[in-house]
Amino acid sequence: MTKKTSFFKKIIISIFLVLLITSGIGGYYAYKVIYQSNVNLGTKKSQIIYIPTGSSFDDVIRILGTNNILKNRATFEFLSEKKKYKNNIKPGKYRILAKMSNNALINLLRGGIQEPVVINFNGIRTTKQLAARIGRRIETDSTDLYDAMNNDDYLSKYGFNSGNVLAMFIPNTYEIFWNTSIDEFFDRMANEYKKVWTEERKQKAAKLGLSQVEVAILASIVQAEQCCDYEEKRKIAGLYINRLKKGMALQSDPTVIYAIGDFSIDRVSYEQTHLDLPHNTYRNKGLPPGPIGFAQVSSIDAVLNYDKNDYIFMCAKDDLSGKHYFSKTYEQHCNYAKRYRKALDKLGIR
Repeated sequence: MTKKTSFFKKIIISIFLVLLITSGIGGYYAYKVIYQSNVNLGTKKSQIIYIPTGSSFDDVIRILGTNNILKNRATFEFLSEKKKYKNNIKPGKYRILAKMSNNALINLLRGGIQEPVVINFNGIRTTKQLAARIGRRIETDSTDLYDAMNNDDYLSKYGFNSGNVLAMFIPNTYEIFWNTSIDEFFDRMANEYKKVWTEERKQKAAKLGLSQVEVAILASIVQAEQCCDYEEKRKIAGLYINRLKKGMALQSDPTVIYAIGDFSIDRVSYEQTHLDLPHNTYRNKGLPPGPIGFAQVSSIDAVLNYDKNDYIFMCAKDDLSGKHYFSKTYEQHCNYAKRYRKALDKLGIR
């Protein structure tokens, strides 16, 4: 081998080594940018962040920075550019996991893979309370939700108005997204309502001579009288249907409480039963103009499958168990009512 040949061979080997080293360094950098952990959560396993509707990539960087999530902002920005996330921002509630790589984090955010929000109607009775609860769980402002619930023109496309819209909301536990809009929220609730009102339930309502909303109104009253015992719900529903058929006032204490708007009332007074309020079923015969709460499916079914009895009166039991005495005569009812008033007096409930 000549000296010249040996020299060129050394040059080729040197170039190869340089290329090998360079590619190795480049490969390591690419691995670091894409796959190495770039999330810093300290001792936490995860952290929730919120990306509001209309956010830009700069807003996302600010949110991540405010929460001290990124170890290396430059590598996140570099890969975001390569994966075309910068112009594909999706709002929502996201759960960031500890030790996530840039690749995993960008895939999460770019894919809009949100952490669901859980909502329910437990313990609430009015649209104002509902709007406040939902408004605390999603991006939409509670005032805007409440305004929609009181906008007859808006509600008309769903077949409701501000007086009966409570019938549209079926109590259950639902998962929705944090960035759910007002329209999306109402669309979801309308779909849940339609699922409940099967053809079988519609036929039973028609046989009763009641509309779906009227069934929900009566069911809300039944439910306010008896929250849990299905068989007693059916008995109460039968009693009220007897009153409706006879043209008698329903005379339900919960309707008076709803009409007044004070749910802390433990004992409805004689004076309160005479208040001139639309939902007061002592003063007004027939069903009130709208539900007095969110009727559970079991309460709707209790009305549709009501107990065919001859009862006209009922009174809460004096053992304060939440159960009721049922009567066919006013005289019998008065005896039960006297026992109940005595039990309340004994407890100092006025």
